[in-house]
Amino acid sequence: MINAKLPKMFYGGDYNPDQWPKEIWQEDMRLFQLAGIDMATVGVFSWALSQPDEATYNFDWLDEVLDLLADNRVYACLATSTAAVPAWMAKRYPDVLRVDFEGHKRKFGGRHNFCPNSPTYQHYSKLMARKLAERYHDHPALAVWHVNNEYGGHCYCENCEKQFRVWLKKRYGSLDQVNQVWNTSFWGHTFYDWDEIVLPNRLSEHMNGDRTNFQGITLDYYRFMSDSLLSCYQGEYDEIKAITPHIMITTNLMGTFKPLDYFKWAKQMDIVSWDNYPRFDTPMSMIAMRHDLMRGLKDGMPFMLMEQTPSQQNWQPYNSLKRPGVMRLWSYQAVARGADTVMFFQLRRSVGACEKYHGAVIEHVGHENTRVFRECAELGRELTLLGDTLLDSKIQSKIAILFDWDNWWAVEMSSGPSIDLKYVDQVHRYYEAFYAQNIQVDLIGVDTPLAGYDIVIAPVLYMLKPGYAAKVKTFVERGGSFVTTFFSGIVNENDLVTLGGYPGELRELLGIWAEEIDALFPDMNNQIVMNETYGELKGAYNCGLLCDLIHSEGAEVLATYGSDFYQGMPVLTRNRFGKGDAWYVASSPDKQFMQDLVRELCGQKGIQPVVQGPEGVEATTRTKDGKNYLFLMNHNNSAQKLDLGETSGRNLLDGNRYGGVIQIKAKDVLILEV
Repeated sequence: MINAKLPKMFYGGDYNPDQWPKEIWQEDMRLFQLAGIDMATVGVFSWALSQPDEATYNFDWLDEVLDLLADNRVYACLATSTAAVPAWMAKRYPDVLRVDFEGHKRKFGGRHNFCPNSPTYQHYSKLMARKLAERYHDHPALAVWHVNNEYGGHCYCENCEKQFRVWLKKRYGSLDQVNQVWNTSFWGHTFYDWDEIVLPNRLSEHMNGDRTNFQGITLDYYRFMSDSLLSCYQGEYDEIKAITPHIMITTNLMGTFKPLDYFKWAKQMDIVSWDNYPRFDTPMSMIAMRHDLMRGLKDGMPFMLMEQTPSQQNWQPYNSLKRPGVMRLWSYQAVARGADTVMFFQLRRSVGACEKYHGAVIEHVGHENTRVFRECAELGRELTLLGDTLLDSKIQSKIAILFDWDNWWAVEMSSGPSIDLKYVDQVHRYYEAFYAQNIQVDLIGVDTPLAGYDIVIAPVLYMLKPGYAAKVKTFVERGGSFVTTFFSGIVNENDLVTLGGYPGELRELLGIWAEEIDALFPDMNNQIVMNETYGELKGAYNCGLLCDLIHSEGAEVLATYGSDFYQGMPVLTRNRFGKGDAWYVASSPDKQFMQDLVRELCGQKGIQPVVQGPEGVEATTRTKDGKNYLFLMNHNNSAQKLDLGETSGRNLLDGNRYGGVIQIKAKDVLILEV
């Protein structure tokens, strides 16, 4: 339990008292009490303040801050401050500075300005973590450790190049194996010495962005850089854990953030935490999917909402305000999908630099008489009212959608067939169809056990890792339904094509063979024409993006293409395999098809929506100690009616009972104990 020291959800956020005179600190404590804030993340970017040179450490200021927090019953999420190196370190030890994709050596400045393979950085970051743990291991304010901050970015320096070779030796053992998995016979790239291997960037294998001549090399570099940053986290984690084994340690992730394999990272985190910063126009289903992904990183365990803005962001082209009620609504959406904390960046607005217009609980005016503060204080009151009722409750789902970072990287550097093929978008299309019908879904990784699920969806399963095809076959043989799509089963974990016909190792399970893949231009489409009504699926639907030209090898053909030279060829198939079935969707269908497919799949398994309601009313259920807590969230700008049927319960937020046909106000939330 993250909240072992306090029987309620932690409420608070990033706090930077080192940016303010001490007289402001006392006023902050007064305002924190008014807002119900009981958690402050401190020290995130204070390395330069706490360590002015190699030998000097000054924690007096932090002693005062932590003592002040403890005196005011506010707990600390204590950061190690290692996200940005001090200027003195960059000047004296240039190995800490990154080299960018273009080959330019960075100077001091900005964030994420360190090379993860710098011996200097590794030494001083671990030393800082140890000194903080030694000093504050028994401080009454300490509740959580926060390592670094929003890890990310790539480095292409000489240290990284050397360590990449070491990483390759550990992974493959020999140059012969490297040459094989990278297919270096293409374009005469054979390596005869480890030192001949260079990093893939604009100076070597890359044309631009993700377009690379050798996908296998870049794929391994992405893995290596994710592992390198993880090693930095692990170094600090180990130092802290040796001294405070009883305190949870985390680092804040960023949802669908491409550079880091978060499933691998989560294994090394005591609790997942993440920063939720959607745009004004981000679909609510995408925000929900990111929450579910963060929950899925540790097999359904609750997570920390580490950051969100109380009002507006400052780094987007158009930094819109959160309308009245939206901050509360989106906070409860996070809770509804597994969050056990509600936290912000930031508690007081900075006076200068690039985040001075980023929203905060305490605005530049400096007092409590603002719309934002009043909303934050009301949410703080409600979270206090909830107490520990929801803490450690879980979300139960019979449906899983596979999400895999290696597959994401490989799909989007695959040299075709379409520049418009985006992995996260395809995953979201399937997720959205369940979300729109209030059917709960888990997002899982390739290592997640499948036995507890009835349905597993794997959109664009381009890369099949060793053993995964067998894992899926076992799942289907035992009665599960498996759904995958076009451009699946094409390559192995090294991005080498599995010969013998697409979809490779899935061919027997799916009962099809894909002969060709047609890429459609954005203004083109085809049709999915049902042969006859099949449960919820009927008539014709539009499809586009890619069209696999497939042949049945035993699978039942449910629908065919409606036009072009492959008119009449299968586009939707279902293959019975053991006690279950495996579906193949050979193109990217329209929204109506997706919703009908979801209804059909769930109908066959007897899976019901949490609540059937109007569009824009989101519903989920968290479960604890045999009790269910139904969250109803109205994202619409007007009140909505919905029929709860036989379900009824007491609203934890106002004490009233609700049942039958109810009305929920615009941007409002109900949490019913049912």
